[in-house]
Amino acid sequence: MSIHLSRRGFLGAGAAASALLAAPMLRAQGKPRVVVIGGGAGGATAARYIAKDSKGEIEVTLVEPSKTYHTCFFSNLYIGGFRTWESLEHSYAGLEAGGVTVVHDMASGVDRAAKTVALAGGGSLPYDRLILSPGIEFVEGSVPGWSEADAGVMPHGYKSGTQAALKAQIDAMPAGGTFVMIAPPNPYRCPPGPYERISMVAHALKAKNPTAKILVADPKEKFSKQALFEEGWGKHYPGMIERIGPDFGGGNVEVRPGSMEVVIDGEVVKADAVNVIPAQKAGMIAAAAGLTADSGWAPVNAADMSSKMDENVHVLGDAAAQGDMPKSGFAANSQAKVCAMAVRGALTGSKVFPAKFSNTCWSLIDAEDGVKVGANYEATPEKIASTESFISQTGEDAALRKQTYEESLGWYAGITADMFG
Repeated sequence: MSIHLSRRGFLGAGAAASALLAAPMLRAQGKPRVVVIGGGAGGATAARYIAKDSKGEIEVTLVEPSKTYHTCFFSNLYIGGFRTWESLEHSYAGLEAGGVTVVHDMASGVDRAAKTVALAGGGSLPYDRLILSPGIEFVEGSVPGWSEADAGVMPHGYKSGTQAALKAQIDAMPAGGTFVMIAPPNPYRCPPGPYERISMVAHALKAKNPTAKILVADPKEKFSKQALFEEGWGKHYPGMIERIGPDFGGGNVEVRPGSMEVVIDGEVVKADAVNVIPAQKAGMIAAAAGLTADSGWAPVNAADMSSKMDENVHVLGDAAAQGDMPKSGFAANSQAKVCAMAVRGALTGSKVFPAKFSNTCWSLIDAEDGVKVGANYEATPEKIASTESFISQTGEDAALRKQTYEESLGWYAGITADMFG
C-alpha cells in the first residue's frame, strides 16, 4: 500500500473532515474556553481547527513561548544543505488571523481542580478543556557525563530551533575528523530521525570533508527503516559510517564534554563533533499537571486523546502514550484533528465521528533518494491500533526514490499550512 500526498491533497483531507461537522450549539452562559499549551504540529493544529470549525463559538488560547517556530521535521535537510534555516521558520500570525489568541509565555503549572493554567510571566488562564502538546524533555542522566548544560558543546539538535549549533560543528570539523552520534533508546521523537541525520551529515561531509568518519553508538538492536538506510549508506557513503549496536557496546556509553571524548564500552574515542540524543519523556508541563505514568509519557484514550487521569485534559503528539503511532509531526497533526473534533463536540454539541489516524515518515538518504514508512490507524478501547502499513523497499529505482522525495516536499508545504493557516 502507498499514500501519495500533495499540499492540496493534504489540506483537502482536513477541509473535508471539517465540512462533515455539524453546526455548533450555542452555550447559554458565555463561550466555552479551550487553552492549548505548545505551538507545534499538535498544538497549533488543534488550536486552528477548533477556532475555525467552531466559527467563533469557542474561545481558543494558544500558549507558546517562541514567537517563531522552527519545524523539527525537515531540520535534518538543513543539516545536509538541502534546506535553508529560513525555510523552517513559521509565525503564528495565521493562527491569530483565524481567531486564536496567542500568548507568548511559558505555562508553569496546571491546577486541574480549578481548571486554570499558570503562566511564568504572571497570571493564569481558565479553561473548560485543556490540550497539552508540549513535545519532549530529556531524561537526566540517561547519557552519563551529559546534561542539557552541555548542549553548547555536544548539541542534541532534537528540539525546535536547536539544529543550527549542530550544523556549525559539522561544518567546522577538520579534514579527516570524527563525528559521533549517541542514538537514543526507544521510545523517542521521530524513529527514523537519527538515521536520516546520519545520512545528511554524511552528505555534507562527502562534499566538503570526504575523509571524515561517522560513528554511531546505538543502544537499540534495530531501528526504523534499517535496511533502507544501510543500503543507502553503502551506496552513497561507502566506508564513512560505522554503527556500533548493543552487542558491541553501543549501549555502554559515557561522554566527556570538556575533552570532546566519547567512551564506548571502555574505549575512548576523540571526536571533533558529538551529537548526543538522550532518552526522552513527555514535556515537563505534562508531569507538572500530574498526567504522566512511570514511563514518563502521558497515557491517553484513543478515541479523543483525552488523558486517562482527567477527561477535561487532552494530550497530543510526542508527549502522549497512545499505542501504535510513532512520535512524529504527521502523527501529532493527525491526532490534533481527532482531538479538535472531540473537544468541539463536547463543548458545543456538534457531531463527532469515529477517530481515524494516519502517519507517514519520509527520510532523505542522499540527493533525491527519498524513502518512507507509514500506516493507518483506528481507535480501540485499549489504544490507537495500526490497521495497515507500508514501507519503501530496498532496490527501488531512482525515479521512484525521486518521486518519494518530491512527495515529501508537498507534504511539508501542506502540513505547515495546515498548522499555521
